[in-house]
Amino acid sequence: MWSVDDHLEDILGAIHPLDPIELPLSDAQGCVLVEDVTVPVALPPFDNSSMDGYAVRVADVAGASEDFPAVLTVIGDVAAGSGGTRAVGPGQAARIMTGAPLPPGAEAVVPVEWTDGGAGGGAATAMRPAGAAPEGATGEVRVHRPVESRAHVRERGSDVQAGDLALTEGTVLGPPQIGLLAAIGRGTVRVRPRPRVVVLSTGSELVQPGEELGEGKIYDSNSFALTAAARDAGAIAYRVGAVTDDADELRSTIEDQLIRADLLVTTGGVSVGAYDVVKEALSSVGDEDEPGSGIDFRRLAMQPGKPQGFGSIGPDHTPLLALPGNPVSSYVSFEMFVRPAIRTLMGLTDVRRPQVRAELRTDKALTSPGGKRQFLRGAYDAEKGTVTPVGGSGSHLIAALAQANALIVVPEDTTSVEPGTETEVVLLG
Repeated sequence: MWSVDDHLEDILGAIHPLDPIELPLSDAQGCVLVEDVTVPVALPPFDNSSMDGYAVRVADVAGASEDFPAVLTVIGDVAAGSGGTRAVGPGQAARIMTGAPLPPGAEAVVPVEWTDGGAGGGAATAMRPAGAAPEGATGEVRVHRPVESRAHVRERGSDVQAGDLALTEGTVLGPPQIGLLAAIGRGTVRVRPRPRVVVLSTGSELVQPGEELGEGKIYDSNSFALTAAARDAGAIAYRVGAVTDDADELRSTIEDQLIRADLLVTTGGVSVGAYDVVKEALSSVGDEDEPGSGIDFRRLAMQPGKPQGFGSIGPDHTPLLALPGNPVSSYVSFEMFVRPAIRTLMGLTDVRRPQVRAELRTDKALTSPGGKRQFLRGAYDAEKGTVTPVGGSGSHLIAALAQANALIVVPEDTTSVEPGTETEVVLLG
């Protein structure tokens, strides 16, 4: 009987990160960088306005007030994206929009709300359209408040300077990182691709959700749950409809899926029953000339999830993990073994779920079989540092699993855990 740690070590020892590729930025979300990225140009690349208002010289608005506004000549508009603007001289101002470059001679921006907007009246609330301004964009503006130098100006390089390190190797590219890469002009990036994971469940009793549930049938929940879990881990996941208890059909289905799989996951059919089709179909697929090829079926000292299978299949020796069929067993097995395998394929170093210590909150002691590592569903309260069991220990109790955000771990040498005991908790959220 294998331990949980030895089984995981065997899996991670056989799986290696995918080869890096160059991807367009739009396709790189969720991928892991394989290079440091430096900034080629400063951000922002020029001084620009953070407000709609007027670009002015500080001396021209010194002492301005509601009763004694500074009256400036408006020399034109400066819109975002414009260039070659006129210089602002003494007694002058330029209407400027948010993001527009600060014109030569200007030292600060006065928000439009501090002016009359060039209308000759009281305080403005917003910029008027260019065509509605006196003589287009020219005329006079009354400024009711003074400003300090560089007020409401985003200075060149205030975000990052050219040559700065933008992102480091090993970074997972999420929306903010994609945005930064775009902002510094990167159209492509070198990454390890998201692994392609094919999930299929087995069993003649399985019916797809939405179909009529006949006598002796159950809905296929495992393939949906594990496909979602694979995506949550960072993979591109493909779900295959349930395969009946026919070894030839299963082998054929798996062979068809190899073309789009970096990792195969099956659920069901790995125990010792007469219809355990996965064991029947895959026990003899190994290549005698290839050490380590084929699927090894083994028993683990864990509950739930005792029967497991692992190996490789096909001409490219695609890794395959065969999980048990009970819903909770398959999900716990995924979290313990498949998720780390996916994260390893991505090139990440931290491949396991976070673990914490928490005080067990329960009315009575928890029992656990000796010699097995038990995983119980739990509700973890980070604020209180406590964890409470959810549902029973049965491997079919999927409703309780849906209410859990953690797994309570009971070690192999422990048969009873008293209320108030500090226990190890695997966080699922």
